[in-house]
Amino acid sequence: MAQKALTTDVRIDSAHPTRSILRLLARRPGRMSLAIAAFTAKEVPMWFLPVITAAVIDIVATGGSVQGVLIWFGVAAVLLLQNIPNHLVYTRHFMTVVRDTGALLRNALAARLQSLSIGYHTRASSSVVQSKVVRDVENIEVMLQQVTHPVLSSAMVLAGAVTMTALKVPEFLPVYLLAVPLALGMRWATARSSRDRNEQFRREVEGFASRVGEMASLIPITRAHGLEQTAVSRLAAGADGLRRAGLHLDMLNGRVASFSWVSMQLLGVACLALAAIFALTGFLPITPGEVVLLSSYFALLTQGLAQLLMLIPVAARGTESLRSVAEVLEEPDLEENAGRRAVDGVVGELTLEHVHHRYPDADDDALADVNLTIAPGETVAFVGSSGSGKSTLLNLVLGFIRPTSGRLLVDGADAQELDLRTVRRHVSVVPQESVLFEGTIRENVTYGIPDASDDVVRAALRDANALEFVDELPRGWDTVVGERGARLSGGQRQRIAIARALVRDPRVLLLDEATSALDTESETLVKEALGRLMRGRTTLVVAHRLSTIRQADRIIVLEHGRVVEHGSHDDLLSRAGRYATLHETQAG
Repeated sequence: MAQKALTTDVRIDSAHPTRSILRLLARRPGRMSLAIAAFTAKEVPMWFLPVITAAVIDIVATGGSVQGVLIWFGVAAVLLLQNIPNHLVYTRHFMTVVRDTGALLRNALAARLQSLSIGYHTRASSSVVQSKVVRDVENIEVMLQQVTHPVLSSAMVLAGAVTMTALKVPEFLPVYLLAVPLALGMRWATARSSRDRNEQFRREVEGFASRVGEMASLIPITRAHGLEQTAVSRLAAGADGLRRAGLHLDMLNGRVASFSWVSMQLLGVACLALAAIFALTGFLPITPGEVVLLSSYFALLTQGLAQLLMLIPVAARGTESLRSVAEVLEEPDLEENAGRRAVDGVVGELTLEHVHHRYPDADDDALADVNLTIAPGETVAFVGSSGSGKSTLLNLVLGFIRPTSGRLLVDGADAQELDLRTVRRHVSVVPQESVLFEGTIRENVTYGIPDASDDVVRAALRDANALEFVDELPRGWDTVVGERGARLSGGQRQRIAIARALVRDPRVLLLDEATSALDTESETLVKEALGRLMRGRTTLVVAHRLSTIRQADRIIVLEHGRVVEHGSHDDLLSRAGRYATLHETQAG
């Protein structure tokens, strides 16, 4: 069954977060238009109730009729009751846009992470990446949810207040000009410090998340050596840094909130006093009702502006999270595949021509002038001491890294010209520690091929020597394996990984220390399964245990990134060279 394609085309400019947010919201113009229209309607009571209040006061002050009061009451009731359906319409459409935006950002991050090079993932902490996908996107959603309503409300109140004041007491309009510049001035004055504090706090959160991830992965080693207190102390240092950064941010936000509230309340009281003085002195022809109207409008305006100013911390946290997300979406270290030729099938011939590879900031080549041709269906094993270049060579064949110089050919075509994503569809990897995800055995075996038939899955499990133990499980292949396959033994996980490779029916197979972490019984079962998997496929094997590669067609001996010997097991032993020395060391 074909999987539904996800829209992940997101453009975020970390230098202009507000513009990026508006661009994200504009992706759903229909819903946003309906949301704003419903919001405009539901907010009418906010700015029109002072008019009703002023009219009723004037009726009382001038001895008007009860009927006039009831008419205004009816108008107020209608305006208030319409708030309910319009608020629900606004919430429905606007929050749909907000949640869709969150899902869009998470999908975009996932897609970008899949496109970034292995070098990026080697440098980046998985806990920090998780924090960006979960926490930072949630902060953006919270910002949109909590800030948009007050912004729109303040805009509606300002428009209503200015309009009604212009109709009733136009001479009082200049007084409103005091509030907006003051609010903008406070926003400008705190913007830089707020951004810096939020960035510092985010960096502390990411660093702490990374330490938590390290602590979780090191628990077996920590327990084995009795280092629990050391681990707790190391984490406590990060928690203290996070506490201090959070407290600095809280104090800044507290100062902004306090100053904003006091300033706006003082303006509101001053407006009331000024309107009363104008009415008492006759400076302006203002009725008692209009005094209430003007002070009410100014109170609503200052209240809205004060609320906006107190939301500066939420907005700053959201925009900082947007910059955090942009760090991934703008990361240039991509695996370049776009525009390159897609591959429909792979025969399995691999050729390395004068291949060199040097890692960034390294002084020497990890691979140096490697020349090698591997025929379709051939099994080639790579041996050598630690750091000799074995894993680098496998990563190069997979396209995780590119040659610094020289060429890698796949079926005679330069890998630089190929979309390696399509090449990898015909490749399977069985590493030393097979990674399973939280799901059933069947889901793990059919990962990426959800439409695989039961017969194919069963055959793969049988050929992987896994069917027997799977059938003995209470729920068979519907048994959940736990996070990273924790409910299975190492040998069982390896056999599930082999079954996963068999279902894919790859043309090229990479085995990276696939049996080195297993006990003797498990190793025997896994080696039998690997023998079936390798049959008829181009296979590259990396192994420290030389006993596992005796049957390879060729054995390549690497030292310091160079090929120093190659041949069959018996040939290399007869030469009494580097391979023979390694073999004698292990055998002795």
